[in-house]
Amino acid sequence: MLQPRLALTRLHLPFRCLSSASSRSYSTAIHGKETPPSVESSASTFDPSIAFAPPPTRDDAGVLIRSYKPRTPGIRHLRRPINDHLWKGRPVQKLTFPKRGQSKGGRNNTGKVTVRHHGGGHKRRIRIVDFARTAPGPHLVERIEHDPGRSAHIALVRSQETQRVSYILAAEGMRAGDVVQSYMSGIPDDLWRSMGGVVDPGVLAARTAWRGNCLPLHMIPVGTLIFNVGLRPNKGGQLCRSAGTFATVIAKGSNTQAAQNEAQTEEGAEEKKPLSQREQQKQERIAQHITIRLQSGEVRLIHKDCCATVGVASNPNYQYRQLGKAGRSRWLNIRPTVRGLAMNAADHPHGGGRGKSKGNVHPKSPWGLPVCALQFMQHNPICDGVNIFSRRNLATRLVLSGRSTRLWLSPESVTRASVVEVTAKRVPVVALLSSLPLSLTQVRICYFCKY
Repeated sequence: MLQPRLALTRLHLPFRCLSSASSRSYSTAIHGKETPPSVESSASTFDPSIAFAPPPTRDDAGVLIRSYKPRTPGIRHLRRPINDHLWKGRPVQKLTFPKRGQSKGGRNNTGKVTVRHHGGGHKRRIRIVDFARTAPGPHLVERIEHDPGRSAHIALVRSQETQRVSYILAAEGMRAGDVVQSYMSGIPDDLWRSMGGVVDPGVLAARTAWRGNCLPLHMIPVGTLIFNVGLRPNKGGQLCRSAGTFATVIAKGSNTQAAQNEAQTEEGAEEKKPLSQREQQKQERIAQHITIRLQSGEVRLIHKDCCATVGVASNPNYQYRQLGKAGRSRWLNIRPTVRGLAMNAADHPHGGGRGKSKGNVHPKSPWGLPVCALQFMQHNPICDGVNIFSRRNLATRLVLSGRSTRLWLSPESVTRASVVEVTAKRVPVVALLSSLPLSLTQVRICYFCKY
């Protein structure tokens, strides 16, 4: 039997303290209240056949932010996410090392500032986080800890086979006592026997695609939320590692033979049209990769053997925090950001002058490069590369260096021969010219250079 939540709105304000019911948003049991098992008992009675964790979900119920009574000006605007489940003690000593001068001041070996707005900060120890998670077997989550070097939380896990401890990125909803497992080394023997020695994709996904488990991308079902995504096989995760970030698996590579059969049996085709060598190579490359969508809307092709963790990165309310005072920024190794308009003329192109005028100067960076002047963006670039990269201000840098990504031609002069003749003088490498339509008025050229 559940005890309903009692509303205190009808009670008079002076008599609310006499009520024994507390304001809560859930129902509680009157009799038979059970205490959750401790970490030690879970470790002693571990059963690998139990369900590991609930499926990955996003908590959209509300933002849990703690505010404080303004006893001092420094805490008047202080807002912090509510994370009462975090470990209050110190980290494991052998899994950390001290941060002694590693880019604390933003200087290089000559003493020049290479990264602005860095300096100071409280002393800290860097946590050694296992992003690859190649150790097989189930791991028990002992506790969730705060990492001062990142926005997401980390989990201390202990292997049930070797009893070794390590830090991993915690998924949203992961708590002490959960059991997670990595399948980067292959499918375990007990899972093979439970499926009868036959790989059923549905059964395999139901047994492995749980929150906090690390799997190769080809084992994750379409539509699953993932984080800590790797970019290369046999390497740790590099994408979606910040607090609350995730990616979505939207498609998997198609079969080359199926694509060839579809091309041969298309409508109106009297003769069989086998795939060309180039199209066949493209289909083979697509079959080896998984398509994911990032939160920015960018779509990338990642190799199917790269690692990924099922779920959403922990601490999703990190974006709603407010530090409240400038001193907390200095504690976090963040120096002030000064506007160029407030500087002298010798320090910034916008500096100097009388009053607050920037002197009729177009917006520029501190080094004199134009910013926000023109919109240099690559719309629908022609590229047969596997990964769809999105580099900031790439087109702007190419224009400033004399290598524009735009090439304007009149409609009547657009031919493959003219494109080859004109572009050979402007770019070092020209690719995919055979796939260019003849009716384009604006031709995009791909650059195969290392930036």
